[in-house]
Amino acid sequence: MNGRIVVGYTADDSGADALALGTRIARASEAILDVVMVLPSEAHNSTVPTDTGYERFLRGQSREWLAEASESLDDEDVVQSLHMRYAESFAEGLIAAAHEFGASLIVVGAARGGLLGRSRIGSVANELLHSSDVPVALAPVGSRDVPVAQGVTRVTAAIGTRPGADALLEASVRLARTTHAPLRLVSLVPIDLPAGLDEGLVELTGTVHADEVLHTARRELPATIDATAIAATGATIEEAVRGLDWHDGELVLVGSSRLAAPRHLFLGSTATKMLRELPVPMIVVPRTTT
Repeated sequence: MNGRIVVGYTADDSGADALALGTRIARASEAILDVVMVLPSEAHNSTVPTDTGYERFLRGQSREWLAEASESLDDEDVVQSLHMRYAESFAEGLIAAAHEFGASLIVVGAARGGLLGRSRIGSVANELLHSSDVPVALAPVGSRDVPVAQGVTRVTAAIGTRPGADALLEASVRLARTTHAPLRLVSLVPIDLPAGLDEGLVELTGTVHADEVLHTARRELPATIDATAIAATGATIEEAVRGLDWHDGELVLVGSSRLAAPRHLFLGSTATKMLRELPVPMIVVPRTTT
């Protein structure tokens, strides 16, 4: 995950959360932080008459907000760069910026109104999580209160039924290495069994299947990586997530749904259920198979 990280910045609490999370990951991985504000493309379209006064105000205000964001970082260990870009949508502008800078991650904040420590998907995050070809991190509400110096305390990979089908393991190993954090594999695999079966049998079947998934995933890890593995149990995905322990500085990586286009994101139903209960940031990784 080292290299460059794009933060989608807005001058509000959501933007402050994204900036704080991006800074924490950049500091831990020694990456360059590109703080990007996206302005409406019509403000820069010479073929469409615009209010020059408003355009001048918008540019000036955006520069001021970016300067304030830069001052708020106040971390000599993080190399930062400030940018303004024009696009039809905020998500489109961030994806274009990530391509321009060769970034390995896009960080955005949660929507307003979310619970403290939880991520609520807004329109920008929703568009990114269903179209980006670059991994996307969602900063929960209150991320700005987590000390940057805390770094990344653990990387958790939520392994599905086909652990080798996409870049999830590779991205998790790379992030753990670059942030010097331990790696944990978690299986949250629901088992579709006929209704009416004995509850004990259902739980046993689910646990056995989860263990098989984890065993397969561990075989695919590099020999130099020592990872812990756990099968999360619970009647629902949400219950299983609540039953796990989480570190304050932890990051969770999930793969994209099979509905995703190759090399693109698509937030699946399991990840969406996880997101409702996760008290830590989630990073969604694109599919790499056809």
